[in-house]
Formats: sequence, C-alpha cells, structure tokens
Amino acid sequence: MSSFGQTFFISIFAGEIRSTFDLSHGDWGAIYGFGTFASAIVMVWAGGLTDIMRVRQLGPIVLVALSASCLFMAFNPLVALLPGVIFCLRLTGQGMSTHLANVAMSRWFIINRGKALSVANLGFSLGESVFPILLVTLLAYFAWQGIWVIAALIALISIPTLIWLLRQERSPQSMAGDNHSKGMLGRHWTRKQTLTHPLFWFMLPALLGQSAFNTVFFFLQVHFAEIKGWDHIQLVAMFPIYTMVAIGAMILSGILLDRLGTARLIPYFQLPMILAFLLFAFGESLMTTLLGFVFLGITSGANSTLTNAFWAEFFGTKHLGSIKASAAAAIVFGSAIGPAATGILLDYNVPLEVQYVWISSFFAFSSLMMWVGISRNRKFLNT
Repeated sequence: MSSFGQTFFISIFAGEIRSTFDLSHGDWGAIYGFGTFASAIVMVWAGGLTDIMRVRQLGPIVLVALSASCLFMAFNPLVALLPGVIFCLRLTGQGMSTHLANVAMSRWFIINRGKALSVANLGFSLGESVFPILLVTLLAYFAWQGIWVIAALIALISIPTLIWLLRQERSPQSMAGDNHSKGMLGRHWTRKQTLTHPLFWFMLPALLGQSAFNTVFFFLQVHFAEIKGWDHIQLVAMFPIYTMVAIGAMILSGILLDRLGTARLIPYFQLPMILAFLLFAFGESLMTTLLGFVFLGITSGANSTLTNAFWAEFFGTKHLGSIKASAAAAIVFGSAIGPAATGILLDYNVPLEVQYVWISSFFAFSSLMMWVGISRNRKFLNT
C-alpha cells in the first residue's frame, strides 16, 4: 500500500499534474520537495509511535490517512494546496507505511532478520513492478484523477486484511526487556545517543543519497524518456526487469546478512549506483539503459534489507522505532532534496545527463564514508 505515496507512483502523473496546474519542471520539483521535506519533519515524531503502539492499531490509522490523501490528490482544484497533497501522500505512504513494516520485522525477528525484511519488502517490489505499466496503460483510457480514487479504495479495502493478519501480533509494551537485542557495546541505544554518535553521521550521506537520487530517476522518468527520444511506455516496460533484479538482490542480501552480518556488507552496497548513473548519463540505447536498471536494482534491493538491519544490529531494538524514525526522516528529506534540486537545475538548462555524472560521483563519496564509519565501529558489536 505504500506505493501510493512513493515517487515511482506519483511521478507517473507528473505530465498530467504539470499540465493541469501549469507548472514548470522547477515548480513541480519545488512543490514536491517542499511537501516531502515537511513530511520528513513530522516523521521524527510520528515514527516514534511504533515504540508505544501496536502495528495492528497504528496500521489501520495510517492506511485510512493514506486513502484520504489519495482522495485529496484526486479532487484538489488549487495549485496552492498541492504541497499539502504531497505532504500527506509522502508522510502516510513512503514514510509511515514503510516505517511500520520495517520496524516490526526488525524488532520481531532477530536471527532471521535479513530474511524477514526481504519478505516484507516484497510488497513494495510488487507495487513497483506492476503499477507503472498498469498506470501508463490506464492513463490512455481514464482521467488521471479517477485513478487516484481507485487507489484510495484499494487502501481502504486492505485494512480488514491487515487487522486479520495481525490478530496475534506482539505488542512493544508487552515485550520483556531481554527480548530486545542489544547494539554496540552491549547497550540499548536511545535516539539521542544514536544521533550524537559519529557512525550516524558517517551513514548519513548514504541515507540521503540513496533516497534523493533513486527518487530523482523515477521522478524525472517522463523527461528522461523525452531526452533519449523514447516513448514513455518503452521506459516503464523495463521496470519489471529492474524489480526482478531488486527482488533477487533483496533476497540474496537477506540471506547473506543473516550469515555474515551487516558490517561486512553495507559499505559496498551503493557501488552499483555509480555504474547505473553513468550508464543513464552516457547510454543512448534501450539496452544500455536496461543494464543501468540492473545495477540500480542491485542497490535498491540490498538497501531494503541492509539499511533496516543496520539500525537494529548497531543500536539495538529497544528504541528502534524512535531511532529509525530519525533515519526515515533523513531518507524522506533526501527524497525532497533530489527532485527540487534537479528540477531547478533543469530550469537553468543544466542537462540531466550532466547531473547524473555528478550523482555517480556522490555515490563514490558515500561509499567511502560508510566504509570508514563501519571500519571504526564494527569492533564494538559483540562487546
């Protein structure tokens, strides 16, 4: 259900939204960035609710809010309200829906945490695979606002199933203290302690970059297809390949995570992004772009398991909701910066291909930062 608030879903309607409200690339990017940034701020507080409420209680509330957000998009008549629409969709979809799932799986499963996260994130992968082609096809026959009404109904229909599946869910408040796994130095790290530890800041570029620039690619998919001289449907036809690679990488990384631990894997998971954006920048054929999607999928799949397991492994699970809320806020903030910055640069005639070369360089930097941070702190894991 988080798909309805994800960039890959919203960006399908970028052309229709810009046309309806008479927006430039920079205008739309700024609106999207502002709404997403506001949702990142609220996530710092809202994400902490997972430490005091059951997912069975909080999940339906989030899905009702997500459904209302979809209706807000469908019936909004004013450009001035568009930042509010984006705020609602991003907070309830990308923010809280994914946060709830990942915190629950990271907390409830310890020995098989990697596999559990892989299974949970298959939901997102399914949406990422099915929705783009389906939406582009539906747009040929239906008004774009009507599709958002359908999305709202789907979110509502999912609530009874969620409640039924979680009828025997464990509650954070009912867990004994020894059921929480500890982090570095054998401690239960609080959010304040985590935010003041250097490792958080060594990881921050990776958190921001993955979110910002993965978002950028899907946010500007219509423009990317235009500058390459392809029909949009030709580009989205590659999305299932990207998703299948991401699923494979997600499952494999989950298995390897359970065997090797996060510390041995996470410093290297963004290296394929360097190659992906170089291929997007310089490639002119569909096959070259498809290869770029393969590398993009490798990192996207590994990101689903490794970064979520990282917080539990290094900082423990007792305060995981609050800690991950701060990380989620950084991730959402990154997804706000990316579209806003690239949209403005496009308005100032900086070609997308040039920006993609810069993005590739950023991932080299973030990988180096992760390697340094993890190398300095992995010795504290089992002490």
